[in-house]
Order: sequence, then structure tokens, then C-alpha cells
Amino acid sequence: MNPYPALAASVGLSGAGNGSSSRRSRRSKVRNCITPIRSMTAARARFTLRAVAVLLCLLCMAGPVGAEEDAATQTEYRMPPKAIADLIDAPPTPYVSVGPHREWLLLMQPPSLPPISEIAQPELRLAGIRINPRTNGRSRVRRYYTGLVLKRIADGSERPIMGLPEMPRIGSLRWSPDGKKVAFTITRDDGIELWAADVGTGKAGRLTGPQLNAAYGSPYQWVSDSRTLICRFISAKRGKAPEEPRVPRGPTVRTNVGKVAPARTYQDLLENAHDEALFEHYLTCRVVKVTLDGEVTPIGPFDIVARAEPAPNGKFLLVETVHRPYSYLVPVRRFPRRVEVWDMSGRVVRQVADLPLAEEVPVAFGAVPVGPRSFGWRADAVATLHWTEAQDDGDPRKEAEVRDRAYILTAPFDGEPVELVSLGLRYSGIMWGSERLALVSESWWKNRKTRTWKIDPTKPGSEPTLLIDRSFEDRYNDPGRPIMTETPKGTSVLLTADAGNTLFLSGRGASPEGDRPFLDRFDLTTREHHRLWRSEAPYYENAVDVLDVDDLRVLTRRESKTEPPNYFVRELRAGDIRAITDFPHPTPQLADVYKEMIRYERADGVDLTATLYLPPGKKPEDGPWPMLMWAYPQEYKSADAAGQVTDSPYRFVRTHSHSPLLWLVHGYAVLNDPSLPIVGEGDVEPNDTYVEQLVAGAQAAVDEVVRRHVADRDRIAIGGHSYGAFMTANLLAHCDLFRAGIARSGAYNRTLTPFGFQAEERTLWEAAEVYFTMSPFMHVEKVNEPILLIHGEADNNSGTFPIQSERFYNALKGHGVTCRLVMLPDESHGYRARESVMHMAWEMTEWLDKYVKKAEPRTEPEDQTPGQASGQ
Repeated sequence: MNPYPALAASVGLSGAGNGSSSRRSRRSKVRNCITPIRSMTAARARFTLRAVAVLLCLLCMAGPVGAEEDAATQTEYRMPPKAIADLIDAPPTPYVSVGPHREWLLLMQPPSLPPISEIAQPELRLAGIRINPRTNGRSRVRRYYTGLVLKRIADGSERPIMGLPEMPRIGSLRWSPDGKKVAFTITRDDGIELWAADVGTGKAGRLTGPQLNAAYGSPYQWVSDSRTLICRFISAKRGKAPEEPRVPRGPTVRTNVGKVAPARTYQDLLENAHDEALFEHYLTCRVVKVTLDGEVTPIGPFDIVARAEPAPNGKFLLVETVHRPYSYLVPVRRFPRRVEVWDMSGRVVRQVADLPLAEEVPVAFGAVPVGPRSFGWRADAVATLHWTEAQDDGDPRKEAEVRDRAYILTAPFDGEPVELVSLGLRYSGIMWGSERLALVSESWWKNRKTRTWKIDPTKPGSEPTLLIDRSFEDRYNDPGRPIMTETPKGTSVLLTADAGNTLFLSGRGASPEGDRPFLDRFDLTTREHHRLWRSEAPYYENAVDVLDVDDLRVLTRRESKTEPPNYFVRELRAGDIRAITDFPHPTPQLADVYKEMIRYERADGVDLTATLYLPPGKKPEDGPWPMLMWAYPQEYKSADAAGQVTDSPYRFVRTHSHSPLLWLVHGYAVLNDPSLPIVGEGDVEPNDTYVEQLVAGAQAAVDEVVRRHVADRDRIAIGGHSYGAFMTANLLAHCDLFRAGIARSGAYNRTLTPFGFQAEERTLWEAAEVYFTMSPFMHVEKVNEPILLIHGEADNNSGTFPIQSERFYNALKGHGVTCRLVMLPDESHGYRARESVMHMAWEMTEWLDKYVKKAEPRTEPEDQTPGQASGQ
């Protein structure tokens, strides 16, 4: 440990305070520490530099890293056992996109985990957006691809996309409306380019240089002619980014005069005038037209363009631009914005709305900003705009017969908006079908209700027809989601048959025996379902698309416990099936893993389920084993819904870099996703009895695996990520069921999320006792099992600031609890770099082996049954 914290603090090297939870990256912090030294007087600078030198010598004298078990150290990245590392390094399976005419599949090959050098690139965190200043794109793209292959559905023949640069970073793929081209971006070191590939030849070519602005929203859109793309370009004359003033010009001041403006715990917000200047610098762009021949035509002025979407007829653009005043309280999606319709020359045809800053939106679920929202083009019309507007001031706490109204406005956009439909719940989406058919959905959080209405757009304001009225918690009665199809204009509409009277619904098919996906015909007149097909054991198979309505030819994705997901064509009339893809088993070392979906009961009668996995080649009679239980609680308003089965026994045994299944090859049994429902029926909120229900669910899971002789009651660990980490800490505080815990990227003090969290919509001041009881930070003195905390230093998830783990660790250590805190540099809420993931796996393996696998049997108090809940 550093024996001279005061000296470290004096030169800016202390880890005290917010530390890694700062909005800026570590590299920015280092630069910020150096800048004051440059501006000091020469004498003070010489003193400070001497202090640095002395400190470095003292740190070297303190001994090697890791010399003290309780020391705070920075260690090298470590590797887990080879069997686990091999699973992490397993080649990923390609993703698949279906072409608009259902003739081709596009196979998109993702890379293996990126190196830490890629994750550690420069990053700006502005208004809820993370930007790579080198590329002017998002700094943390969730997924990109390194190779593309076209596969013909009819015969399975393949056509690789050629002409790409070596090891490209491909993203934002979009088929052209006619299905003859595929556009995509390629991210270079100095920017983002637009490319297009010809489906007929497989040849790809670059359309633009590194000029795309992909920092916010989609960087391009196809026009319906399939020859033109609407893009957003950076100015060639933009110049360097604004430099942060070395000397402050004055304080940053925030003022509120009587306005009620609650806000959830957003990350990466603007903080000062320099942030505002950077925000404008990197988000400002210009809308341009780019043809497949490479011709570029500017449209409109430079602005902060959040959206530029062409109408189906290709003659108008729906444009949304962000403007001042900005906010230090909410992210960019709440900033003021203008919504306009432009023609293709950039002339403003109509300003539809100028929306104000939305800081005063209530925090209750179902709250929305006042004014028009959810703008879009009607998919089945040539140029008709639609949007929704709240009628209850956007506040779900207010009584109102009508919550939302949907409107339409047709070209040439010089008339008044027409009311399409009024809704008693909150608008949640619209699916367009044809001139006389659309489906409008609404929902309400408080009672978990969802409804879908059939409307006739030719009769605006007419009485809609109710098609679906159910609880969205009720999986068993989910009727499925309509299959969509693409129009020649490139829009997506309902797939229908029988002159528009029949829909095709694809659903999960949840049932007491597990999920069994299905495809139904749904008669819009009688509202009757006709089952066309259902997945059968031993497979889990779902309908991806209907290739031919008349012949009932269906594209499906099928898997089993031992067969990875692949794509098939099913001829429903003939009963034939034909494989299209043949992706190999990515982890054959898991091919003989035992998997079973188990069912058991909580003490209060609520049915529970979990998926049990045993090490490769093992059977239940070979047990017991040390066990890792990995879970994530879920809130419900219905005990019946909470007891429904939520998985299939026939899903492929798939692992990934964060999966608990990694430890199967290290001799552990795994109980994955055991049900931990938190139920509050009627006027009772689920979290009013969170701890009691959480412990009861965990007790039932432990009792079941012990009864089955697959786990030793004295060698079970509990773990989870995010809200699962919160769960882990609570279980260690309120029961003695587990020998150790692993909590990744969690939040532990709910007073730091005072305006609600997860499914809790009450504020700290409305439910102080609930916040206190649910916060493991407030009960740290009850924790008596070892706990491993892992957190990304750059976590941007709402509520899970890195300081949550830092402060929880300090509290645990202050009470003598065996604990370890691992902060992963440059990682966000989920960890992406190979080095980070491998080190995470090493930490977890060491922890599990030391405190679970090799743990001695516990000596229980005479008046307590082994494993009984305690610490209540």
C-alpha cells in the first residue's frame, strides 16, 4: 500500500475521491494532472517534480506488486486456466440478415474479442454519448464485422463480398430497397467511410472518404430509388477541436426557480462550457446526397442533425436538429430539437415542431415529454408523416381518459394534422399494413397491461377494433408478433394474405413445458388463430420469415442442446425441411454437457424454474459438485406470471465471454438463471418485500440442488452482473446460504439513485425505508462471506457508477469482510477487451477455487439448520 497518501494527493496521483468514476478517461486525467504543473511558478513546479521523484522512489522501496495480501495494487493482466480461455477464444458464429426479396442471406462474421489497445482509444463523453474523436463515431460500438458472405436461399450457394480492405471494421449494414446492393460503413483510424457491395457480383467499392459523422444517430439512409443515399458529412473545414481553457473564466452555475425537474442517474452528461463546445464540434454535420457513382450533393446547412430520413417516395426528408439551451441534467435525447420536413434541395417545407428542453419529465414509468414525439414516415404511403402527442401532460400520475393521440400529416404538408386514433394507455408503436390497415399498440406499466388495436387509416378518428388485451408479463398467452415484409420503396409493412384479412404471427410459444415457438395465421375479422407450425422436441426452432405465403415456405432458425443454431427452409404443406447454413459447433468441448430445465417451488407456493448444467461427461448420479449459481431478479405484479417457465430445455448449450458456463470445464456445476421473482400484487409494490422474497427464492434453489445431490450445501457460490450483482450483495447480507459471492458492475447504495432504479419508480423520499432496506451498503455489517467485486472503470450504465463498487469495498473492508475489488481499465458496463475478459475469468476462478471448491465444511450454530437464512 502507498504509505504516503498525503504526498500522493499533493501531486495528483492519489486514488482517493471519485477516482475511476470520473466522467473523463484515465488518459484525460493524466493530461489534466500535468497541465497545472505547467502553469505553476518555476519554483513550485521544481518542488512538485521533486516530490514526484521522491514518491516514485518510495513506491519502488515499498516492494513488488502484490507483496501484501491487503494492499491496493495494480497488477498485470492474468490468464485463466487454458480450458476456460479456449472457450472465451472460441470463434463467434456469423450473424445473418435476410434480403428484402428473401432471395439472399447475408452472413456477417464478427471478430473475436478486441485487444485492450482498441478499447483504450481516446474517448469523449458528452451529453450521454461516447465519441472517438479520431473517427467521429461512437467509441464503443457493440458489434462490427470483419467479413461478409452472401448465401442464396434457393440452393445454398455462397458469394463472398470481395474488394474489402484487410481486417475491415464493418458496421451499419443496410440492404438497398431493390435488394441489389448492400451498403455499410468501414471505420478507419482517421474516420468512417461509406461502402456498397453489388449482390450480383459480390464486388464492394468505396463511395466516400472518411467523412461520415456517426457520433449520433444513423450516418446514412437509402433513398427509395436504390441509387441514392442520404448521409451526414463532417465539414472539410472544421478545424481542430476546441481546447480546454487552462485558466477558468468563472464558475459553472446551475439555477432552478421553482421548477420540478427530477432525473434518473444519467452518465456522461455535459458539465461546462468547454463540454458544450466539444459537443457542437463533434456533432455538427451536413446532410448530403451520395449516389452509387460517387456524386455528392450538399443539402441544407451545417447543424447538429440527429435524423435525416427520406420519405418512401424519395422527395422529402424528415429532419430533426438539436439546438440550445443544452442541459447538464439530462442527455442529448432530451435537448431541444426542431422537427422539419425538407425537400431534396434542403428547403424547409414545414416546421412540424420546435420541442423545448425536456428536463421536467416525471420519473414515473410511462412518463413522456409534453408535445409531439415518435415521429416517422407512414410505411405504406408515399409521403405521410405520423406522430404521437400526450394528452395528460406526459404524467402517468394524472387521471385521464385519453393518454395519447396519434396524428398524420400528408404531403404537401400545408394542411392541419389529422387525428388518427385516441388511446387510453401510453402509445407504444404502430405497424402499417396497407391503405386500410394498421395496428396500433398501447401499454401501461402500473398494471402491466398491453393492448393492440386494428385501425383503418382511411377513416381517421373512427372507432378502432380491439385485437389483443393482455398482461405483458403473461408469457403463456402471448399471441406472437406479426411477420413483416418489405415494400419496393424499402419500408417495412405487415405481411398479409386473403386480401389483407390474414396476418402471420410468430411467437415464443411459452408453456409449462418450456418455450415452443410457433407460426400462426390470424384472422383479423374473427380474431381466430390457426396454428400452421410449432417447434417440436428435441429442437428449439423459431420462424424467422415467411418466404412464400401461398406455398407456406418458411425460413426458420433451429438448434438443439448439442446442435448450434442454423437456418432451414420448411415447406409446411409438403412437410419437407432443408438446411441453408451449416455453422459448426463453436465449442465442441461442451458437446456432452448435461443440461436440464428444473422446476421447484418457493415456500409461499410460487413456481420457480432454473437451468442446471453439469461438467462435461457427468450425470446427476456422479455428484455433488461445487456450484456457481448465476441469477438476475425480476419484478412482477402477478404471482401466476412470476411462476411461468421462461426458457426451453432444447436451447443450444452456448457460452460467451461473460457466461457462467465457462466454469463447467473447471469442475463446477452451474445453476443458470434460477427464478428469483419479486412479486407485488394489487396496490402492493414488489420491492416492499424485496429482501424476504429474494432470500426465499434463493433458499428454494439451494434446497433443490442439494436434494438432487448435484451440489454440496457448503460449496455454493452466488453471482450476478449489474442488478444481479446487487442481488448477490443482498443475499450475502441477509442469509448464509452461500460460501462466497461474485458481483460484477453493480450498484449497492440506492441513495445514490434517488429518483428510481430498475423497476422501482418511487423516489427515495417517497419510499425511504424501501431504499434503505434494499441497499446492501446499509447492511454491510451482516456480510460474513467473501465477496469479489469487479467493475469497469468507465461504466456508463445508469446507476452503476464505478464509485458504487469503490465505496462498497471500503465499507466491507472497514467491517473486516474478506473482499476484493477489481477495477478494469477503460471498460464500461460490459467488458469487451480480451485482456479484461481473461483477467475477469482469472479473478473469478481464483475466488471460486479458494473460497468455494476448497472450502472446509461450515460449523453451524446449534439452533440453525445448515444454510438457513439469517441476518434478517
